[in-house]
Amino acid sequence: MNTRKLLTASTLTALVLASTFPAALEARHFKPSRGTIVETAVAAGNFTTLVAALQATGLDEALSGEGPFTVFAPTDEAFSNLFAATGLTPEELLASPDLPVILTYHVVAGKLYTHNFFMKKNAETLAGETVVFSIGTPAPRRGLTYSVNDATIVAPNIRTSNGIIHAIDKVLLPPKDIVETAEAAGSFSVLIAALKAAGLEEALKGEGPFTVFAPTDAAFGALLATLGVTAEELLADPELASILLYHVVGGELYERDLRCTRSAETLQGGTVRFSSRGPWFMPRKDVYVNGVRVVASNVLASNGVIHVIDAVLLPPEE
Repeated sequence: MNTRKLLTASTLTALVLASTFPAALEARHFKPSRGTIVETAVAAGNFTTLVAALQATGLDEALSGEGPFTVFAPTDEAFSNLFAATGLTPEELLASPDLPVILTYHVVAGKLYTHNFFMKKNAETLAGETVVFSIGTPAPRRGLTYSVNDATIVAPNIRTSNGIIHAIDKVLLPPKDIVETAEAAGSFSVLIAALKAAGLEEALKGEGPFTVFAPTDAAFGALLATLGVTAEELLADPELASILLYHVVGGELYERDLRCTRSAETLQGGTVRFSSRGPWFMPRKDVYVNGVRVVASNVLASNGVIHVIDAVLLPPEE
């Protein structure tokens, strides 16, 4: 089995995938359960693939223990979408040596209700990697919407005897490093080539953490047209490393941080400034870096976070 195909399946392009879910997944159809997390998932009937995966790895016993745990539970439809996107079969998934890591990436120790997301922007999972929480604008007849990474919580706060279940519409995949994540997306070929040309590729594969504002290929195309230069000339520019480092901040700044922080110093030494119009806890696609729009935020990597931008940032002239 090509497990790399599973783990790098368009972390970024998944941001534009949409799913519809049956009315049975509305939160009002779930009642607090006296059963464990696993027993509750079995009884719900919408998590058969998840339950099979837990049983295949022996994690069903762990999640039947005392806990408490918070489980972000992909629905059967979420798994079906994963199979369609990656070409994997259910049998290949259940046999994958990566399955325990994938499953534990959906589990956080302790109880986390959605109201905790207002003050808690992220959490470490049992896989050792971080998931990020966000709160969206109200949906008709459903109130506020909640997300973990790029997955929407379609049924929140399902109480069980040993924790909380949040049903989600996508399978969460443990992130790769910043460079691998950008390569998997397929829309950052110029950025990747520039990192290699400037000798910065290995640095952004390092421990970090880093926050990268990543211009798309279209953004670089617009810059080349404005400057009247070719891609080859850009890659040979002695200022290339400085330009790239101006897109990188040390540490992890999530979208929520960009709304609360006025500026940050980049690895180039210059400062980038942030602005937005929406409340800090509600992502409304109106976050800007030096006036450049963030078109996709909180793309997680194992060594940081990526925010996709629609123009190249240029350091101010000294």
